Amino acid sequence: MQADTPPGRYTRNRLTSFVNDDLTFDVIDEGPLDGTPIVLLHGFPQTATQWSRLTPFLHESGYRTIAPVQRGYSPGARPRGRFAYRISALVGDTTALITALGDGPVHLVGHDWGSTVAWATAAQRPDLVRTLTSVSVPHPMAFARSLVSSSQAFRTCYMALFQLPWIPEAVISAAFRAAGPAGRPGLRRRAAALSGLDEEQFDRVRRDIVDSGALSYALNWYRAMPIVDRRRAGQKVSAPTTHVSSTRDVFMARRGAELTAEYVTGPFGHEILDATHWIPEERPAELAAIILARTGGAG
Repeated sequence: MQADTPPGRYTRNRLTSFVNDDLTFDVIDEGPLDGTPIVLLHGFPQTATQWSRLTPFLHESGYRTIAPVQRGYSPGARPRGRFAYRISALVGDTTALITALGDGPVHLVGHDWGSTVAWATAAQRPDLVRTLTSVSVPHPMAFARSLVSSSQAFRTCYMALFQLPWIPEAVISAAFRAAGPAGRPGLRRRAAALSGLDEEQFDRVRRDIVDSGALSYALNWYRAMPIVDRRRAGQKVSAPTTHVSSTRDVFMARRGAELTAEYVTGPFGHEILDATHWIPEERPAELAAIILARTGGAG
């Protein structure tokens, strides 16, 4: 399968960083420089490295992948205070990245919190998004409705705990360090299993989030959740869209995925994989095939 012809002109220079709101964001730009860009937005508690098992499959099909290290995660993009992490600011970052790539819309993929940002970007800036593939987290309004019509509120009760100051940081940091290389191997295995991460992912989170000092800033994404623009929360997406959910996701109830079709006016598909919440790492080949099926239909 060959990548579709870009509808615009994109920079042929590697993009290693971009600037927005006087913040500098790191970027992992890989694959053929003349390929159609696919922008990949990571979630919590991960960075752009979460896509490393997936991107080779996209490169083989001729696509170029652009994975930013998002606000709070990039060392040069860690503003203080939860207001700086409201959805409009996160959409602004994605908009700045796409604009830095050149003249033309991109294929947009997001997982977890990255999916939430991708939904908002596709709704608010349809001119910048050719197709959308959301992974694990459904449309924001579908998620909100699932809170009162399924087990979703129970599955995400930790979000309320994350509103507390400093306590979540202390507990999470202590847990990761106790289960780190200098800790007890048995505890490390149990902690990884409890989170659904494999041991490589667990170590990467400890290194990239806890040890790097990004944790407090990453938690600000949750602390900014009460700052909601209700006029935009229910906006529908016109881009061709695929939502990907999984059978063993302990964080997401099925109901949100079932409701998501109501918030897409363009072509829509829902794919279900046998996986935990961490689909990009656990099922990279299958997820890549789903992304390619969606992007290939947009040319």
